[in-house]
This record gives sequence, C-alpha cells and structure tokens, in this order.
Amino acid sequence: MKIFVATHNAHKLREIGEILPGFEILADNPDVEETADTFEGNALEKVRAIAARHEGDWSMADDSGLEVDALGGAPGVRSARYAGEPSNTPANNALLLKNLQGVANRAARFVCAVALVDPEGREHVVRGECLGRISEAPSGAGGFGYDPLFVPDGFDKSFAELGENEKNRISHRARALAAVRSIMVK
Repeated sequence: MKIFVATHNAHKLREIGEILPGFEILADNPDVEETADTFEGNALEKVRAIAARHEGDWSMADDSGLEVDALGGAPGVRSARYAGEPSNTPANNALLLKNLQGVANRAARFVCAVALVDPEGREHVVRGECLGRISEAPSGAGGFGYDPLFVPDGFDKSFAELGENEKNRISHRARALAAVRSIMVK
C-alpha cells in the first residue's frame, strides 16, 4: 500500500519505513509553516497540504517533539526550533541542558501526533507518547534530535544508545504508527 508522507526529514522517513514495513513510503514536502499550538494541529496542517495532490491515496504527516515537565512542556511544538531559526540540533540540545541545569525533576516525554487522510478524504489523528527523562549529558551516536539526551522509562540508555530496532519498538513514533497501521488495514 502506498503512503505519501509530508516530510523532508530523511531520518524521520527512514524511521517510518522501518516501523511500517510492507508499505511504500513516498516523501512529499508540503513546505508548510507550522503555526498550530499542538502537535495534532501541525500534523493536520501538513497532511492537508499534500492530500490534495494525492487524492485516492493515503497521505500522512506527523509532528513530534519533546515535552519536559520542569520546563512547562517546552520545547513542545517548537522542539526543532528551540534554540531559534534555522533548526540546529546541537544548539537545541545545549539549550535544553542549560535550562535544566540544577533541576532535579528531569521527567519528559516524546510525543508524536500523526494525521492521515484516507483515499476517501476522511481525516484521522492518532498520538503516541514515550515517557522518560533527560540525562545530564548526551550519550550515544545513533538517532537524531534529542535522542542522545532522552532516556526512556525502564531503560538506562538513551534513545541514541539503544539502536534503531529497540528504539523503533518503544518510541513515541512507533506507538503512533501502530495506531496508523490499525486504521489502514481495517
């Protein structure tokens, strides 16, 4: 089955393909400014932008990010641009660690909202979360974004240390895409 995915992020596209084997994953960059104040709203903005180009096929978009309890949910929907424009992963990670300096409560969650438009034009929105904590320092060479700082509950390694197979089994995106699969293969 073919799915058009609203993204230009090669890491995200690869991860989606690994989590949804057997589907033909095709990128379509929507070139949409994300203006919503929720992950779900941003995902809907992006999927609506590409669905019109792919009538009769599945279209999908996600918005994901990191929410840290001690920071009132920040960086949240601004996760990719936490340290400013343009997106800069090392700067984002450095700012997060700076803002958590001396903070004991490092509880956090990765969130992924996925919006789908089915071949009949109906919209579906699902959400996946992975609870964990922010480490004191980055560790691991895998993953992308905040992965070197995020340690999921029940583990003593960061997402960047777990390896793709383990991460793709427990991540926020894996949980959201499991719901996507159940919608698509009814």
